[in-house]
Amino acid sequence: MSAVMTAAVMNQTARLTLEKRPVPAAGAGDVLVKVAYVGVCGSDMALFENGYIGDSVVTAPMVLGHEASGVVVALGGGVTSLAVGDRVALEPGVPCGACDFCREGLYNLCPEVFFWASLPATEGALQEYVRHPAAWCHRLPDSVSLLEGALIEPLSVGFHAVRQAGPGVGDRALVLGAGCVGLLTTLTLRAAGVRDVMVADLMPNRLELAEGLGGHPLDADGLDRLDKEVAAAPSAAPRYVFETAGNAVTMDRAISLCRPGGTVSFVGYTKSGRADLNVNLLIDKELTVRTVFRYRGCYPPAIAAVASGAIPADRVVSNVFPFDQAQAAIEHAIRAKANVTKCVIAVDPEWEIQA
Repeated sequence: MSAVMTAAVMNQTARLTLEKRPVPAAGAGDVLVKVAYVGVCGSDMALFENGYIGDSVVTAPMVLGHEASGVVVALGGGVTSLAVGDRVALEPGVPCGACDFCREGLYNLCPEVFFWASLPATEGALQEYVRHPAAWCHRLPDSVSLLEGALIEPLSVGFHAVRQAGPGVGDRALVLGAGCVGLLTTLTLRAAGVRDVMVADLMPNRLELAEGLGGHPLDADGLDRLDKEVAAAPSAAPRYVFETAGNAVTMDRAISLCRPGGTVSFVGYTKSGRADLNVNLLIDKELTVRTVFRYRGCYPPAIAAVASGAIPADRVVSNVFPFDQAQAAIEHAIRAKANVTKCVIAVDPEWEIQA
């Protein structure tokens, strides 16, 4: 193994440079992973395009990417749970393990969590090798590809959203937004036995894919028709509504579209961090509001769901770019939304690139 590797480094807004860096050494409890695939997330796009998210501003060279899979190539001291050659999905958040939230099992809420490419952390997965604690590297069964392994991270967001809301067999749900997380939430709802999953979006290509995944597509006109149906027969409205687009307008609309006594789940962030919501209607309908911050304990069951075929996660992938086109991959994800559902970067050229 070479002592140096290539990393895609953002030294300035909207510009990645392929740079040579030392290959990190696996410390006690760590493994060294040769990265295979990295998904392009909405947070990567925001950091790349704007140089900030909310009040957090990029002030140092940064490696983007937190949706990653790879192959273990070296073990640190004391690691017995993995072996060299194991294929893994890497859970990007490493909590402190000692705070009240970690002790209560709410490790995604740990205030000291180190999460790849999430400020103030500037280290991400868009590089040839990463060092990561073995405890947060999840072995992939043979039936799960490395491409699917990189999708376990966004799938876990949808998985956590569905778990938090708690729909059951025979329920009716609405997903607002058919981007990657919305589509993966749709797949999770279908796998959970939800009989009717409506999926709303403005992009025809996304609605077409949503329909192919078992959802009932709704364009703007369809959503307006649903509004009228809900007003005429409130008991027929979806009991569970998931807002995954991070749009202030659809957040408010989620309240009006949800069945009285139902549950609204906010999954997406708004650009400003704020939304004007009809709180009176929220109260009048006695809705339960759930919010979703990343995930906890979702990687093992999400991997099992993909392995069983219950969730064909790879179907949300629209584009795979080679590592030397990482700049083009993120630009395409930002500028070609009418044709993109999920862009993935194949970091290791030895892995087959799937389109």
